[in-house]
Amino acid sequence: LGVEDQVENLKNIGLVVKDEEETKKLLNDISYFRIVKGYSLGLKDKATGLYKDNISFDSLKQLYIFNAKLRYIIFPEIEKVEINLRCRIANYFSLKYGVLGYLNPSNFESEKYHDEFLEDLKAEIVRNSKAPFVKNFRNNYVGGELPFYAVVELLSFGTLSKLFKNMKNVDKKAISKLYGVGYTYIESWIEHLAFVRNICAHYGRLYNINLSKTPVLFNEYSQLGISNLRVYSTLICLKHLLPNNDHWMRFVARIGELLNDFPEVQKVLMGFPKDGEVWGEILLLPISEIRNRIKD
Repeated sequence: LGVEDQVENLKNIGLVVKDEEETKKLLNDISYFRIVKGYSLGLKDKATGLYKDNISFDSLKQLYIFNAKLRYIIFPEIEKVEINLRCRIANYFSLKYGVLGYLNPSNFESEKYHDEFLEDLKAEIVRNSKAPFVKNFRNNYVGGELPFYAVVELLSFGTLSKLFKNMKNVDKKAISKLYGVGYTYIESWIEHLAFVRNICAHYGRLYNINLSKTPVLFNEYSQLGISNLRVYSTLICLKHLLPNNDHWMRFVARIGELLNDFPEVQKVLMGFPKDGEVWGEILLLPISEIRNRIKD
């Protein structure tokens, strides 16, 4: 359908279109599939396929803008985790196994996954062959191999997550101890965050969607009815991987301000606790205090 026919179709299935010219402009700029298909979930009657009463195109637009702003807020926090993890893995592994220890499969759990990692790395080196630091190591160092502290800067977050997963348990425990969390949680959380990071990087939807890479949460959160399927669980992971300082408090406050700016948003569709007032407390309180509250 052309844009004019798209607008007529929306009106025919019950969507309120207050400003047709503005709607046509938006559908030319963003696309019907991205804004209408993505943000109409739950807004139609399942039996008839028609929009429920008083649902307007402006409501879909507001949900789209909210989702974009949510991505902009979350993405830099994931970046902090990613950069920090690269540093901690590189420092620990290089000191224990040497800067070329990553080439030795005996330093990892699975030789098969190690081979796959080296193939991924080879592709990244080729892709970044013109980067000054890659050329420097390839041309000026014996054997031309990159040291591990340089290698980790080439890896995608997803590949870094796979590398961590294939490290020996004793090494994963040592790195996870720096975060005060067991390594099975760290494994799960960074895999989840790498997935969410890619959604953010490709302008995807975090609102009203089940995330296919789900994190393992502490039992205390499950007892509070928090699901690991939705984006609130992402905030839980960030809470435990970032310092609980003034910056984190400002981050939680920004989430609150964003929710206040968009009354169309239903927090429950993002996995927020059903008690709409406690979500911020949960993100700010240490797990020990949450545990004590549950006992009380």
